[in-house]
Amino acid sequence: MSVVLDFSGKVVAVTGGGRGVGAGIVAAFLEAGAHVEICGRSIPEALPGHSTAEPTFRPVDVRDPGAVDGWIADILARHGRLDVLVNNVGGSPFGRFETGSPRYLQAITEINFLSAAFASRAAYESLRASQGAVINITSISARRPSPGTAMYGAAKAALESLTTSLATEWAPEVRVNAVSCGLVATDGAVDHYGTPEQYARVAQTIPRGRLAAPEEIGNVCVMLASPYSSHVTGAVLPVDGGGEWPAFLAHTPNADIVTRADRPEHTGGEQP
Repeated sequence: MSVVLDFSGKVVAVTGGGRGVGAGIVAAFLEAGAHVEICGRSIPEALPGHSTAEPTFRPVDVRDPGAVDGWIADILARHGRLDVLVNNVGGSPFGRFETGSPRYLQAITEINFLSAAFASRAAYESLRASQGAVINITSISARRPSPGTAMYGAAKAALESLTTSLATEWAPEVRVNAVSCGLVATDGAVDHYGTPEQYARVAQTIPRGRLAAPEEIGNVCVMLASPYSSHVTGAVLPVDGGGEWPAFLAHTPNADIVTRADRPEHTGGEQP
């Protein structure tokens, strides 16, 4: 049986879909023909889009369960269905754990974990009716030490746990999976890592030799929401270019054999 990734007539909701990884997810679903609804606290300067379509934006504070309920209800009122929910919103600035205020720690938990719980709960009945899917965007920080963003890593670990639990609880009607992102080349990535030279050095810590493009995260989301993944639920799929090189390898006698920093084909800029 031939399966085509055609989301025509499908409705996809993406939290925080205005920029960065979210914009890549939105673009991938638009290219597949879906109608995409996005939300955020403020409208982005430019909506992500495709050559023939753009998403619909609604201002929503995803930390407010009542606001999230209202957003999902509005989508259903206008379209009568919801097929895919992508819990993408998240992030954290760097800072020492012990200097963060209690309110700061709570806010990081709300944006990176509770927002997904609120949206998933609000969307459950409509996704059950459409035999739809939830996709949670998590991070490599959930499974390795995350100094400087400790609460972010903890919240993403909680989201991965929620993913596997809901996949079991909501089976067989609703599939629930997670995409665990490594480092992603968003618009602000170079500034985030300091200078272009520092950015290039960071890229070399990844076996693939570069950061992911946002659209590569989006393509995996489309796959997980599609019939190609019809028996996939409870999965946490790493999209991280192979993870990170073990630090001890740089100090072994054979470091030039096991590292790729001197290999010209790994410049950090090529695309697949």
